[in-house]
Amino acid sequence: MTGWLTFAGIFALFFATHSIPVRPPVKRQIVRHVGPRGFTIGYSILSLVMLALLIWGADRAPFVLVWGEAPWHRPIVWAGMFAACLILAATIGRPNPFSFGGRNDQAFDPENPGLIGYMRHPLLIVLALWAGLHVLGNGDLAHVLLFGTLTLFALLGFRIVDMRKKRILGPETWARLLSQTRAARHVGMPSRDTLLRIAAGVVGYLILVALHPVVIGQPVFL
Repeated sequence: MTGWLTFAGIFALFFATHSIPVRPPVKRQIVRHVGPRGFTIGYSILSLVMLALLIWGADRAPFVLVWGEAPWHRPIVWAGMFAACLILAATIGRPNPFSFGGRNDQAFDPENPGLIGYMRHPLLIVLALWAGLHVLGNGDLAHVLLFGTLTLFALLGFRIVDMRKKRILGPETWARLLSQTRAARHVGMPSRDTLLRIAAGVVGYLILVALHPVVIGQPVFL
């Protein structure tokens, strides 16, 4: 029972630390003291710490098997996480007025949107992929609750961020940008920057594979 209570307490704290700082009145006060960059860095560090605590809590909750591992689980997880690494590398830090994680959003070119033409919220897609794939690969109750909730959290974020960005940009501007972006979808030769980002995604995936047994305690490939 103690393990479940600890897990539930960390879960509640996780959602509190993710929802309270981004509420407009609270965020304005924090940004006033540390600046936008300081807020982003601090919020990112807090999110990672709370995620690590959440995983720690799930590992110490009583083991209740919901489903066992099937032979096809691991190949899907390997391929899905590789795709997630490529999406993350290809989109993070690029201008994206529709979501978060971008930089210099005013420089966004709706006539040349890249992957943003196909996915408005790439970082939320990466989070949903990561969490959803880990639901598949971890069939005990605590981890199903953990990764299942994070998957729903990411998917719900699509609507929440859309509403927030519509309010910031204005509904007409948001709709116009979205229409231009969708009309400009195309598949062409990747630029040098895109190729470098793809290479970074591959390297990032290999680093995750190498660190997984060290940090999590289980190898990716058996």
